[in-house]
Parts: sequence; C-alpha cells; structure tokens
Amino acid sequence: MTDTTATPRAPFADAGGRRRWIVMWLLFAAMVINYVDRQMIGVLKPTLSTEFGWSETDYADIVFWFQASYALFYAIWGRIMDRIGARFGFGIAFAIWQVGHILHGGARDLSHFIMARVVLGVGEAGGFPGGIKAVAEWFPKKERALATGLFNAGTNIGAIVTPLLVPALVLAFGWQMSFVITGILGLIWLPIWLLVYRRPSEDKKLSAAERAYIEQDPADPVEKIGWLKLLTVKETWAYAGGKFLIDPIWWMFLFWLPDFLGKRYGLDLKTFGPPLVAIYLLSDVGSVGGGWLSSRMMHRGISLNRARKLTMLICALLAVPVMFASFASNVWLAVLIIGVATAAHQGFSANLYALPADVFPRSAVGSVVGIGGMVGGIGGMVFSKYVGQILEKVGTYTPIFIVAGSVYLIALLLIHVITPRYEPAKVST
Repeated sequence: MTDTTATPRAPFADAGGRRRWIVMWLLFAAMVINYVDRQMIGVLKPTLSTEFGWSETDYADIVFWFQASYALFYAIWGRIMDRIGARFGFGIAFAIWQVGHILHGGARDLSHFIMARVVLGVGEAGGFPGGIKAVAEWFPKKERALATGLFNAGTNIGAIVTPLLVPALVLAFGWQMSFVITGILGLIWLPIWLLVYRRPSEDKKLSAAERAYIEQDPADPVEKIGWLKLLTVKETWAYAGGKFLIDPIWWMFLFWLPDFLGKRYGLDLKTFGPPLVAIYLLSDVGSVGGGWLSSRMMHRGISLNRARKLTMLICALLAVPVMFASFASNVWLAVLIIGVATAAHQGFSANLYALPADVFPRSAVGSVVGIGGMVGGIGGMVFSKYVGQILEKVGTYTPIFIVAGSVYLIALLLIHVITPRYEPAKVST
C-alpha cells in the first residue's frame, strides 16, 4: 500500500477537556435505541412467521422494503445534515424512526409490517449521517475512527439488549405492546440531545483549549458542495463501493441470525438470547478495537493511509472463517466463528465510516456518508432477496456465509484500487 506523510505523534488525552466525549456518548445511546428498534423484527421472526404464516420470501420482502426506504433516505438525510446540522437533523430523524417503531405494534398483516418498516427505515437512515457529521464537527482526524468505533459500538449493545429484553416483554405483555413500550422509552433520548448538542463554535461549555484541539487539522472549505459534483469524485465511490459490499452482510447477521440459530441448533425465543449476546459482545470488541487500532497507529506516527488500510486488512482476514459457520458441530463453536466475523465487520466498518471525514471537507461529509449509505442499502436490498431465495429453494445458510466471509477482502481491494492514497479529495464548488 502506498504510504503518505506520517501523522505526528500526539498523546490521546492532552486536549484541554472532554466535552467532545459527551457528544460521543449521546451518539452511542442513540445507536443502542436504533438497534433495539431495528433488530426486534429479527428476534420475533419465528413468532411472527408462525402467527401470520410468513414464508421465507415474505420475511425477505419485509427486510427489502425497510432497506429500500433506508437506502433512499440515507442520501437525503446526508444532505439534510450538511444543510441544517446534526442537532436538528438527527433529532428529526430520531423522532421519525421512533414513530415507525411504535407503529409495528398496530400491524395486523404483512402489508402493515411493510409500511411500519418503511417509516422506520426513513428515520433510521438519518442515524449514521447525523452521527458521522457530529464526529466530523467534534473530533480531529486522528480521533475520528476511535470516536466512530465507540458510538458504533452502541449498535452492538442494542443488539445485545434486544434478545434479553424483548422475550421478557413479549411473554409479559405480548409482541404488540413490546413495540409500544420500547418505542416510548426510547423517546427519552430526544430532549436530552436537543438540550445538550451544539456545534463546537456554539458550545459555551467548551474550553478554548479543547476547541483548539478539535480544530487542529487544516481548515477546509465551508461552501456547500453539490451532489452531482460529489458523484464525480473517486473517493465518493471508494466509500460507496465498500458500503455496497459490506453493509448487506451486517444486515444478514442482524435479521437472520436468530433464524439460523433456531434452524441449525433448535434454539427459540427463550434460548437464543445468550448466544446472540455473546456474538454482539464480540462485535463490540471489534467496533472499539478497530477504531482504536488505526487511531493508535496514527498516534505512533503511521500514516492515515496505512493505518486505516492495515486495520481493514486485519478485519477482512478475521471474517474469512465465517464461510464455515454452518458446519460448526455445536452452537458455541458457531457463536465464536460468527462473533469474530461480526467483530471484524464492525472494526472494518469503523474505519470505512471514517473515510469521508478523512478526505472530504466537513461541509461535504454528511452528503458523502448519505451517498454511501444509499448504495449500501441497495446492496442490502439485493442481498436480502438472495437470502430469501437461498433459504426457500436450497434450505441452507452455507452459500450465504460463503459470501459473508469473502466480501471484506474484495471491498478492501476495491477501496485501495480507487484510493491508493488517503489524500484530500479534489472537490470544489
């Protein structure tokens, strides 16, 4: 890999304050809620499939339409974040996805679930564009992958909480009320975000020293950059191509793992909680570890280009064994193999998410993240149809896991071919 100028050594902590980490923890909490809302349909798949008589392709259609609205609005939210900022943009997106989540409780047939998932997808599409925009505003480049990895770890905590919380709620109140209760509880986050979040330049509690630390990178243009211009920049397609390949794998884990554990090892709503918790605990290690590793390399003087790509290479290699997950002789061996793969995904993803903020001016970050998320959502739509067809016609997860174990190396190769150096993107208004 071609190297660029080494990043100077600098300590992690000497920043004159820690206000920026409050922002990160608010983003972390939002991602916990996001993934409780998102994963509940996967946890309840066996229950709902039995009650409503869904086929594998029916369930795949529910996932497909969620991903369709998510893909479309991801790009739209990216633009919104660049225009109105993360404070109100994220707040509006959060409110929409909570309403969509609560609507699931009133669903009475397949079409109702699809409509509720569409609303959920519209709102949740704003989560990562808003989060990445906030990280770009509040963190210098050398901390962005770490901050992204930390708030992205909230997705894994949400995935851990869901199989522990939801079965208890369903058994006590029924599946309909489980959607309503979790949706109302999640809304507590919204007023806290609106009260606390400001841009660094507007935050009166931010010290001058920490503001200087945040703004240590060279100033970039503040003019708005149009979508059409961004679509002509190769770095946009490096990011979007990587998202197209890896996002569908995470969707598959999220929406089909409970089904895999049930069909392969006989687990059900009462018993697949601990295996799922173990898998997503490992995912948390990958999310934080992947962000920490590249940030640590940069603090030790390794260039941005090499630090990001070496970390992604390590993660890509760790994902390969998941190709053999279907052949695991017992559930805990499968959990280990899949958990390492999900950890690898999160570590890879934390570094890929940092790419827009690494090479684009802040005024374009939300839009680039939105374009990449839209392309990733399209990949997820295609892959969900593939999964449904494989399960309906072949009846095994083996072909699905083979794809899951191979795409990360392909994604890294694509990123490196398009962007052999992590240099400022040549984009102008």
